[in-house]
Amino acid sequence: MNAFDTQYALSNKADEGPRSRIAFIQACWHQDIVDQCKTAFLETMQSQDYALDDIDFYEVPGVFEIPLHVKMLAQSGKYAGIVAAGLIVNGGIYRHDFVSTAVINGLMQVQLETGTPVFSAVLTPHNFHSSEEHVTFFRDHFVVKGVEVAKACVQTVNKIASLATA
Repeated sequence: MNAFDTQYALSNKADEGPRSRIAFIQACWHQDIVDQCKTAFLETMQSQDYALDDIDFYEVPGVFEIPLHVKMLAQSGKYAGIVAAGLIVNGGIYRHDFVSTAVINGLMQVQLETGTPVFSAVLTPHNFHSSEEHVTFFRDHFVVKGVEVAKACVQTVNKIASLATA
């Protein structure tokens, strides 16, 4: 762990009060690929002193359903942070860039309206094919994204908590 990670390491141990709850929402399209993000996210969160019981998991059919689900969870007041994961591919029928823009804008709108931080591991590759090479590349890439989104989540949740007590 480097100095940056240590500075933001989670400090809400059991004797310091209630733990921060986190929601993780995942789209089911290309689930075998996106699951890599969830696995890496969980491992990283556990290394930051979160327990599996601190994280609630939700699945939605596709990425387009994520923003509404995120909004409902954020409005519940139950979560210190919400993570969204999914893979948007160009299926040739519609423009995937419109879908990705709608999803990311929706996630940003939710966090600005509710004050609950929302983190995106929703990826939109320019070109994706079901070839073994692409599947392997994106499975590996979602591992990296899972680690990154977990660290961003912990750091942001801690920063917001410190603002509330300042």
